[in-house]
Amino acid sequence: MKVLLTVNAAWNALNFRRPVIQALLNQGHRVTILAPYDTAAPALRDMGCQVIDLQMDVQGLSPQRDAKLPGRFAAHFATLRPDLILSYTVKNNVFGAVAAKRLGIPFLPNISGLGTGFLSGGALRMVVETLYRFAFRGLPTLFFQNPDDRDLFVQRRLIAPGQARLLPGSGVDLAHFSPTPLPPDNGTVFLMVSRLLRDKGVLEFVEAARQIKNIRNDIHFQILGSIDAANRSALGPTQLNRWINEGVIDHLGEHDDVRPFITGADCVVLPSYREGAPRTLLEAASMARPLIATDVPGCRHVVDDGITGLLCAPRDAEDLRQKLEAFANMPTNTRVMMGGAGREKMLREYDQKIVVDCYMTAIADLVPGLSTAADTRLRA
Repeated sequence: MKVLLTVNAAWNALNFRRPVIQALLNQGHRVTILAPYDTAAPALRDMGCQVIDLQMDVQGLSPQRDAKLPGRFAAHFATLRPDLILSYTVKNNVFGAVAAKRLGIPFLPNISGLGTGFLSGGALRMVVETLYRFAFRGLPTLFFQNPDDRDLFVQRRLIAPGQARLLPGSGVDLAHFSPTPLPPDNGTVFLMVSRLLRDKGVLEFVEAARQIKNIRNDIHFQILGSIDAANRSALGPTQLNRWINEGVIDHLGEHDDVRPFITGADCVVLPSYREGAPRTLLEAASMARPLIATDVPGCRHVVDDGITGLLCAPRDAEDLRQKLEAFANMPTNTRVMMGGAGREKMLREYDQKIVVDCYMTAIADLVPGLSTAADTRLRA
């Protein structure tokens, strides 16, 4: 079978979709990645995928910039003629669905987050909802990464209830992200793993850190992640350097392997405004790190408040400060128990093999005659 996977960045396919891609390759299917070319493309080719560059603007929704995008999808789909298309991220889902339906190609989108346009509200949200409603009409199956997003789409009549299926996010590699002991007691280290975006709660994290640093010098705040200039909610290098010079946070840059930094942290923090199922929290919990995150869709399903971590109010630096200080005052044995409970939750609910089996079951429904999910588990 020829499978086409489309997403807004090759690195997204490599870092978040690898288990599904590998399972398809293991079955002998031919996999093509249609995404804007970046440094991850060679690694995808090494896996055995064909990679085709997709010309698209990943920054927001604009009628002018995106006018040619539906035609590009249609042209690629018509040329490649895949038996099935797997899609991720907003524009690929919306414009890809329209093109695939016109060509009669089975199309399976994954709603991994609602995007900045949806979060903005007002007229832009109405435009996005209209696009979703039109694009997804008639699709047999759509994957959601948390029940809140699924229920919202149903309540807003963007989809019919029978179209939706749930996934445990992108899952987590439990062996790769194995538990590590908490660092020595040399003060508390809070780590935020995220691109520098307003929507991720970076401003609230910095403000809470500033307040705490004014009265305590035994607590440290780190941010690991890139400056994503292409995103509408990006925070720039000038602002970042101001925080660093102020001594509020340490910026650790961008790294392919986050495990050493999680190992060096006492707690991983994500005060995001809304998520699908945040991979950074899954990876940290898998490594037995307590979590602090906002009580919003996506985050609240990963963090069991008071058991695997703490939940705080969204867009509220003061409430985040209180939760950070509460954690900093916790005894070591309580932190260890929280981390252990998080690891157990990942084992029960977020193993990446669950995601692979969900995909293979859905694919078998869309493409009759394909091998069953039981035959497609990841091979070592």
